[in-house]
Amino acid sequence: MQEIIFGNTMFAVVKIAGQQFKVQKDQEIFVHQLTGNVGDKVEFAEVLLTDNDGKLTVGTDVKSVIKAEILGHVQGDKVIAFKMKRRKGFRKKVGHRTHFTKIKINEIA
Repeated sequence: MQEIIFGNTMFAVVKIAGQQFKVQKDQEIFVHQLTGNVGDKVEFAEVLLTDNDGKLTVGTDVKSVIKAEILGHVQGDKVIAFKMKRRKGFRKKVGHRTHFTKIKINEIA
């Protein structure tokens, strides 16, 4: 995973699918699966914080909207849930792969 350094550029903290992400323009992130097809434009209005060259806006004062584009739908790594009771012969192994959507932040307006 690459380290993203936020310099004197505009960034925002936005709530997407129940999780908070720190985003900036042209950043690509993986979020929990969103409805939509590849190439669709999406908007996120639940912005919690914006920073425009040191000018911080927090809470109800934030009027920004995040505009993004869906780049693709992918699956995450397999997660194994293994249960066992010792000396009883009980073993249960199940697994799943979480679905993610890759989005690119086009604009913080």
